[in-house]
Amino acid sequence: MFKPDFDFLVFIGRFQPFHTGHQAVVETALQRAERVIVLVGSSCQPRTLRNPWTFTERETFIRATFPETGERLMLAPLLDDTYNEQGWITRVQQSVHGITCRFPPKVGSAAPRIGLIGHSKDHSSYYLSMFPQWQSVAVENVRGVSSTPLREQYFQRGAANGEMPPAVQNWLETFRESDTFQHIASEWEFVNQYRKGWEAAPYAPTFVTVDAVVVQAGHILLIERKARPGKGQWALPGGFLDPHEKLRDAVIRELREETRIKVPAPVLAGSIVKEQVFDDPYRSARGRTITHAFLIELKADAHGLPKVKGGDDAQHAFWMPLGDLDPERLFEDHFQIIKTMIG
Repeated sequence: MFKPDFDFLVFIGRFQPFHTGHQAVVETALQRAERVIVLVGSSCQPRTLRNPWTFTERETFIRATFPETGERLMLAPLLDDTYNEQGWITRVQQSVHGITCRFPPKVGSAAPRIGLIGHSKDHSSYYLSMFPQWQSVAVENVRGVSSTPLREQYFQRGAANGEMPPAVQNWLETFRESDTFQHIASEWEFVNQYRKGWEAAPYAPTFVTVDAVVVQAGHILLIERKARPGKGQWALPGGFLDPHEKLRDAVIRELREETRIKVPAPVLAGSIVKEQVFDDPYRSARGRTITHAFLIELKADAHGLPKVKGGDDAQHAFWMPLGDLDPERLFEDHFQIIKTMIG
């Protein structure tokens, strides 16, 4: 008779893609717990080289790997909170509680036995120590397999190797024929060419950029990107710092170049109310890029929102109600920047 050590074991990952190492963790969890909760990280964001598959797609090939588990295996999306670690921890706790409360303990039973399962492969696994209320279950890494080289091999050479479950390989074979695959493969090609320009540098470069978070009357000013990476995605107006510029001068210049906003530069500069640095090492596929965001709050005007028009690197410029923001359409970590800057 099956006597599990836990009522629930929680497994957190991005699964980009789901490989045999992930499969081994889930198999171990199913052996030790009544039910397994898989929280699929980096959900509800645009496709990037690091996160090319949506939550629904990852859920599909994970479930295809374990077709007989039924409700014992439960998956839920987990949104990133890149610049608010406590917010992310809270989100994990809420997601787990929302699932476990659907299975209340029997009368007279204690609270559910919950554990966190995974393996410490590198700095990205430090989350295993963030939940002291749950027992930690360590699992050995299978042959050192990692998603990053699998992802690069797939999009650069179109090959899905044997370090993925057959169901995942079959799914990726079909995905390879899609327009989405071609789009992401083209992004890989662009980024590889971009990086080659810095191969001769004595050390890896760090780029400095600026981004303008311009708000007025419950709206935010966005652009549609004209070029790769992120072609067609929404973004904050911004760009690279010129060697002779101060950061505040750069953000006003980029804002005016990309949006042609009908507001004088001194008014824009005088409307800056907040600035913050955003430095997640993985925020840009082009390389280490540290951006300085400036919150510009324009006063409500009886004449309406200032006129804007796309220019320079922007295909279009437009005002959007803050309530209509879609994290799956926003470039890189710009949704996280907006959320952090505006609150």
